[in-house]
Amino acid sequence: MQLVVMAAALVLAEVGQVSSFSCHPKNVSIPVESCGISGCVHTTICAGWCYHEDPNYISYEDPPKEKICSGDWSYEVKFIEGCPVGFKYPVAKSCECTTCNTRTTYCGKLSEDIPSC
Repeated sequence: MQLVVMAAALVLAEVGQVSSFSCHPKNVSIPVESCGISGCVHTTICAGWCYHEDPNYISYEDPPKEKICSGDWSYEVKFIEGCPVGFKYPVAKSCECTTCNTRTTYCGKLSEDIPSC
């Protein structure tokens, strides 16, 4: 009985780890500058991994569609204290794995080095 309980606990722990890597909104702080004054904006982005099945053969007729972590976005306005000019910044409202649309999205690998405050 203890073996069954331990196996179930390990499975649940593994599921928890996998879900932390899945596509989800992530809080980030991004340095900004307006009117020569530096500030910081706190927002959310879509981050995480999407499942992708890579076939073990090469077929040029119908390659598999790669999924990316993307979502619904809105834009908010922020003013830095001492500057009358506001700026818009994106906020991810929800995230999901979708097929990459090369007309509206950069579908290549992004640098992991995102500046923060």
